[in-house]
Amino acid sequence: KLCGYLQKLSGKGPLRGFRSRWFVFDPRRCYLYYFKGPQEPLPLGHLDIGSSCFSYHQPEAGAAAAGDELTAFEVHSPGGAVTVLKAATRQDTTYWLQELQQKRWEYCHSLESRTSPTPSDFSKGLVAKDNPGTILSQNASAERARNILAVETSPTDLVGEQAASQPAPVQGSAINFSLKQWSTEIKNSMSSLRKGSNDNRRSIFYTTEEWELLDPTPKDLEDSMALEEKRKHLAEGSKGRRLTSSAFPFDFGRIPHKARRPLKDMIGSSKNRSSSDSSPTECCSGNGNRLLSELQLKYQSQQEELEKLKKDLLSQKELVRLLQQTVRSSQYDKYFASRLCEGVPKDTLELLHQKDDQILGLNNQLEKLNLEKDSLQQEVKNLKCKVGELNERLGMLMETIQAKDEVIMKLSRQLSDCEDSTSSQSGAINSPTATCTNKELQELDRLKDNLQGYKTQNKFLNKEILELSTLRRNAEAREREWQAKYTSLEAKLCQIESKYLILLQEMKTPVCSEDQSPASEVITQLLEDALKAEPNEQPEQAFFKPHLVSEYDIYGFQTIPEDDDEEKLVAKSRALDLRSLSLSENREISTGVKWENYLASTMNREMMRCVELKNLIRSGIPHEHRSKMWKWCVNLHVKKFKDSAVPGYFQILLQKALEKPNPASKQIELDLLRTLPNNKHYSSPTSEGIQKLRNVLLAFSWRNPDIGYCQGLNRLVAIALLYLEQEDAFWCLVTIVEVFMPRDYYTKTLLGSQVDQRVFKDLLSEKLPRLHAHFELYKVDYTLITFNWFLVVFVDSVVSDILFKIWDSFLYEGPKVIFRFALALFKYKEEEILKLQDSMSIFKYLRYFTRTILDARKLTAIAFGDLNPFPLRQIRNRRAYHLDKVRLELTELEAIREDFLRERETCPEKRDLISDDEEDS
Repeated sequence: KLCGYLQKLSGKGPLRGFRSRWFVFDPRRCYLYYFKGPQEPLPLGHLDIGSSCFSYHQPEAGAAAAGDELTAFEVHSPGGAVTVLKAATRQDTTYWLQELQQKRWEYCHSLESRTSPTPSDFSKGLVAKDNPGTILSQNASAERARNILAVETSPTDLVGEQAASQPAPVQGSAINFSLKQWSTEIKNSMSSLRKGSNDNRRSIFYTTEEWELLDPTPKDLEDSMALEEKRKHLAEGSKGRRLTSSAFPFDFGRIPHKARRPLKDMIGSSKNRSSSDSSPTECCSGNGNRLLSELQLKYQSQQEELEKLKKDLLSQKELVRLLQQTVRSSQYDKYFASRLCEGVPKDTLELLHQKDDQILGLNNQLEKLNLEKDSLQQEVKNLKCKVGELNERLGMLMETIQAKDEVIMKLSRQLSDCEDSTSSQSGAINSPTATCTNKELQELDRLKDNLQGYKTQNKFLNKEILELSTLRRNAEAREREWQAKYTSLEAKLCQIESKYLILLQEMKTPVCSEDQSPASEVITQLLEDALKAEPNEQPEQAFFKPHLVSEYDIYGFQTIPEDDDEEKLVAKSRALDLRSLSLSENREISTGVKWENYLASTMNREMMRCVELKNLIRSGIPHEHRSKMWKWCVNLHVKKFKDSAVPGYFQILLQKALEKPNPASKQIELDLLRTLPNNKHYSSPTSEGIQKLRNVLLAFSWRNPDIGYCQGLNRLVAIALLYLEQEDAFWCLVTIVEVFMPRDYYTKTLLGSQVDQRVFKDLLSEKLPRLHAHFELYKVDYTLITFNWFLVVFVDSVVSDILFKIWDSFLYEGPKVIFRFALALFKYKEEEILKLQDSMSIFKYLRYFTRTILDARKLTAIAFGDLNPFPLRQIRNRRAYHLDKVRLELTELEAIREDFLRERETCPEKRDLISDDEEDS
């Protein structure tokens, strides 16, 4: 399976770049699907490899790093679209290009060499062994040239299914950069932050009071903490009045004037902007500029005075606060002394004064500790900021050291190479000459590598040109062949139309007498032309003859019988109608597109039962996907049996059947050639299908000895073998007999089959009451016809196209589908049957009417649309009801048989009578 990680160039403008994607090649349609990851269910898109060509991608100057020019390649799709893909290494690039080129070559040749719509790579069973198309002779010289130009290479771990378990490769930026440039860029960015350029520092997150992320000095921190203490005291003294200040940790109240951006600069710049906006003419003149500068200087001086006044105001407020606190303390002491001094001992009064002093001291100490706590918290924040910056500096320094280490190592290697080269020589070469020689050797190695890469690229491009030229010649030849075929068809149509016109004219207005009339001759000639077999032709002439109806259809069934001319005419007419319906369905691609989209969505996940899949299967599985879907359906139903079976279970049963005779072996051998005599895979004892059919039936007879073998099982297996291998066909038979159908369905009494016929009668009376009443009126037992429908699931009862569409739904949904289609067949021809007015004509019509139904789409719409609702529970209940009745009737019949045997033994006159069972034995 060709899959792996590639990087796809996508996006527009500054977002354009390579993105890692998971690519999976689908050989069914020669598509290369790409997903976001290996586990994604739905693809992001696909590339049509079968119609594309490849080339190496030549990036623009400076758009790719050195050495990347040979790891990217282009896929040129139809319509001019170009997709740029990039592999991790040159080795992977070469491998991907070679594989995609080979897949395209194989796919295009398979299209040219087959007329069947089924690629044999995807179908299994006997249908896949057919090769109805004519193999085109390949150009031997082109094949030799392709082999010569092929480049042998092996993939890395990023290609193949094992790559899904690895992380996606990380793609670097498309911009050229080096480690040294990157380190320099970071240093420049940090230095610009520290220098404090107004334009670079300004951010959309700044408020009116701008702040700067700077590293404060210890003195700045002390001043900040002192100011913080003053602010807290002022807040307490003002009793709720707030001072306007910044909410940021580094603002005007915390950073000294020399370490921050002054307010006057901001207001000055704002003044500049406002003045420039308000009077543009004044700014344009020299006098205006001088006046503006004078105003700015005056404004700055006023701002400085304002700053001094603010500081003085803060100090005065702090002094007022301290004085107020002293006054309150003295007033308290006076009040306390006047109230308590009378009648209070002196010792107690002194003790109260001491306690009061202690309380005041503790309050002051608490305030100091709170201020110290706040200052410490602020210091911690500042230290964290500083630690973060130091970490960034450390990272840059480490990278710088690493880059320097690499440079040192490189220089050391160069030095050792120079020393080795000088020591190997005579020693007369001086140091500048040795350095020059070493550089020339490195340049020579680089040129050799590039030369080898361009040689590989040249060989691939030559091979690409050769393949495209060959494919173009083949396409032109195919176009000429189709043109000749179209001309032949047109000529044949003109001839037939001319004969029909002559016949119609003669029938309308006869010009000759009846004996000399050309009508009979024209009719005879038309019948001979219609039934005439095509002569054997040379392979090179086969494309120039139109074959509307071949001898066998795509399933291997004979389209035209060899016996009766009348039957031949009807069969060929039916085959032409089927061909017409098939061509009209092929023009409607909606179903095929839905299938392709669904299967593409399952490339990275397992298929599961869902409504979407059920609707797709009901519409019919495409011929090329039927093998895969049948096998999946069978495994879905018999998973528990296969899990409990030993490995090689089918081969063990088959070996046992071949070594030891089985009671059912004789009957199996008798029925092999009678299974599907009109199918070329089972028409002769040497046919491949006969041996496979024998193996599956013998193995099943050993698995299920209660049944052994029943006539009807051979046809079920024969249909399964057309699309499945032997072991899968064996499990398909197990699914039908042991999972789908009730017990005793294929036993000697056929009890389950009889029960289903009675259930079908009930359903017919409910769904088609008029038809049921018509049958009852003329006493027609239609179960004689429908019994075989249920036993072998419509094999040999309907045309092959409809048969396989029924089997598609049957293998997915189970036996309810048989009831649906049996009722749909009657509803399809209900009006024609109601027109028949006697039992013989009705019964005769029922024997062949299913072969006249050709429109599978209409029949499917009736089965799954018009007959709804169709609950499975109703069928199960009616099966249980009729099972008891049939068992009772069989018991009564067995009692009658035993009475007959006893009477025959006792009565001499009836000893010569024998039963049907005795006659068969």
